[in-house]
Amino acid sequence: MAAVLKQVPKPAPQPTGQAPQQPAPIAPGRSLEAVRAVVLRILAPMLGFAALLAVWIVVHKFSPDIPSPAVVFDAALKVFADPFYKAGPNDVGIGFKIGNSLLRVGMGFGLAAVVGIPFGFLIGRSKFVGAMFNPVITLLRPVSPLAWLPIGLLVFKGANPAAIWTIFICSIWPMIINTAVGVQRVPQDYLNVAKVLNLNEWKVITKILLPSVLPYILTGVRLAVGTAWLVIVAAEMLTGGVGVGFWVWDEWNNLNVANIIVAIFVIGIVGLILEVALVKLAQSFTYEDVKA
Repeated sequence: MAAVLKQVPKPAPQPTGQAPQQPAPIAPGRSLEAVRAVVLRILAPMLGFAALLAVWIVVHKFSPDIPSPAVVFDAALKVFADPFYKAGPNDVGIGFKIGNSLLRVGMGFGLAAVVGIPFGFLIGRSKFVGAMFNPVITLLRPVSPLAWLPIGLLVFKGANPAAIWTIFICSIWPMIINTAVGVQRVPQDYLNVAKVLNLNEWKVITKILLPSVLPYILTGVRLAVGTAWLVIVAAEMLTGGVGVGFWVWDEWNNLNVANIIVAIFVIGIVGLILEVALVKLAQSFTYEDVKA
């Protein structure tokens, strides 16, 4: 009887020492993409600011009344050395100036949100209401916000409420329009399901419309805040009080151009911070990329 020989595989020899693992080579394409990302995110902005600085130096050479970057930098150090000092009702640090301007913007913007967002829902949901108010909005929206400032002074008899009124009137249009457009773009299938389930209007708004319209609302909020921050500077120049706008005008009366340029950078930085914060907020509520 022939014996069937089964060949048993020999076990693999156990290594006495494990060689160190070599790092996986980086693909040339990924390395190139990383370099491009660094160039776009870091080098390109630096070159842009360098170009701005070069233009500034050239302008200073031809017009000595414009202070040099070094003079403005020294002025900024003095301004931010004690940002929260208070030597009198109108003689306060830059921190109080920014805070007062942001407070006016927040109050006017908050009132606009309370009125504008529900009104946008109403216009979007009702064709009759939309047909009634769309011509009015189309007529009033292009009016410069500062044109409403005298009306605020006449009605409220005070500079501070007039400035808040101006912020309110310039902030309300983006929120009304974007909210109404968002409501009108809700898929009809969602509303048909709501009819089948016999949902009341409150549940339709909170469960269907609000989640769908939220990205549009946040876009209106971004536009409104940007416009409000632009308008408050001009409004404070005309009405006075403690704020960055009146600070610019006061420094012009004192012929302190260096502080005016410092104020310009402060206004830009605060506006940039508001924009970035709202973009991050909008990105957290939508799957689409929201760009500044």
